[in-house]
Amino acid sequence: MSKISMAELESYLWDSAVLLRTNIDAGEYKQYIFPLLFFKRLCDVYDEECENILKEYNGDKTALEFEENHKFIIPKGAHWNDVRNTPENVGSAIVEAFHKIENANAAQLTGIFGDGAWTNKNRLSDRLFKDLLEHFSSKTLSLANCPEDELGQGYEYLIKKFADDSGHTAQEFYTNRTVVHLMTEILKPQPGESIYDPTCGSAGMLISAISYLQQQGLEWRNVSLYGQEINALTAAIGRMNLFLHGIQDFSIVNDDTLARPAFIENGRLRTFDVCLANPPYSIKQWNREAFSKDPYGRNFLGTPPQGRADYAFFQHILKSLKEDTGRCAILFPHGVLFRNEEKEMRENLIKRDYVECVIGLAANLFYNSPMEACIVICRMNKPKEHEGKILFINAVNEVTRKNAQSYLEEKHIQKIAEAYEKYTDIKGLSQVVTINETAENDYSLSIPLYVKSEIKENTEDNRSLDSIYESWEENSKLAFRSYKKLNEMIKSVVENHG
Repeated sequence: MSKISMAELESYLWDSAVLLRTNIDAGEYKQYIFPLLFFKRLCDVYDEECENILKEYNGDKTALEFEENHKFIIPKGAHWNDVRNTPENVGSAIVEAFHKIENANAAQLTGIFGDGAWTNKNRLSDRLFKDLLEHFSSKTLSLANCPEDELGQGYEYLIKKFADDSGHTAQEFYTNRTVVHLMTEILKPQPGESIYDPTCGSAGMLISAISYLQQQGLEWRNVSLYGQEINALTAAIGRMNLFLHGIQDFSIVNDDTLARPAFIENGRLRTFDVCLANPPYSIKQWNREAFSKDPYGRNFLGTPPQGRADYAFFQHILKSLKEDTGRCAILFPHGVLFRNEEKEMRENLIKRDYVECVIGLAANLFYNSPMEACIVICRMNKPKEHEGKILFINAVNEVTRKNAQSYLEEKHIQKIAEAYEKYTDIKGLSQVVTINETAENDYSLSIPLYVKSEIKENTEDNRSLDSIYESWEENSKLAFRSYKKLNEMIKSVVENHG
């Protein structure tokens, strides 16, 4: 049996979605394709284990019953082939197999297949399910045939394709992976550390942290991963994603991070070494009143306005970091750096000296949105030479644009990461600023205040109206402050020289 190439794997995975195209909305592919792919993988690996066991035990079939010989148990009647050979009510047979597998592996797989409408024949007929099953049956997804790292890459490819195909419906579980790569390059996760994402989506950021360790040749199996995700299907996709990447030590919880944080120890938030996050942008539907008297002290900088929960997530993340090793990289819209309604919280944040670096990225890096993005890097225990300082990096020109989507190439990632490492002034790219200097600018973290960007002519502005307005408003404030300083200087000169 020949090993599946990446091109074959990608085509095989995407063709499964094409079968659904005329039957359901693109945004719903994921609730059927991902569970079937995971089901097929579990059964093929189980069969592979059975073959190896029989070889090892000289054909003794009783050895097949030993649970320790299997990663996951496939109970009798719940195998892929059992479902494949079902003549009718195929959707019901799939659901029954899923329930049996989840019950047989309760500690790891409870709820992992989600709750798709498998039994609704008006939506998906027996014929369509049989076509899907036959398509997936055309390849064997054993470890020998399709190693974990390759199937994981294929899974990520499918997530990206679903995002491309379904537009905004994919936004809740897809973050531009090149930006995530930059974030892990900066935080440099280490063996034995705990890594957390409070809004983990399909677990892409957690997987990126593991990929970083693997690429560095460092031990990654002793790293603990934690995530929370409000959307049940997306949380299930995240768990499948981690398993398919060969990762075992993780905990992904489906719940609302602001209302019910999942990781609590002795009445306090559990703390982690590393946090990577892309919180939902400025959500309005959240319980501000409860947060104002939060039992975990997550309002230590202040209570955010009802219309923007960004600083609620920000404070949750800071409260979730270890005092000695804790560090985070958070992907935010630029508005968090300068919006007036969050000024008091931003001032408190800066004065506590948690902010180590602010990186301004180009527009269109948020998926299917022209909004400009920024990465805020915080450390609970800054190096001595960084204390009382913030590094601003203006990387708006470090980007490649293709097919209306922006992304970072390796050269961009390395340039930005090196600027962070150097932590010094680089003309047109970075500037080290003291906390006192930010005070002179009303504690604004707006990057153009500190780093002047090189204006490229004939470049199309693809930002949203909101983003343009926020930028205009901040520039207006900057102009007003500059005129005020100029008038004060003129007044001082006139008074001194009569």
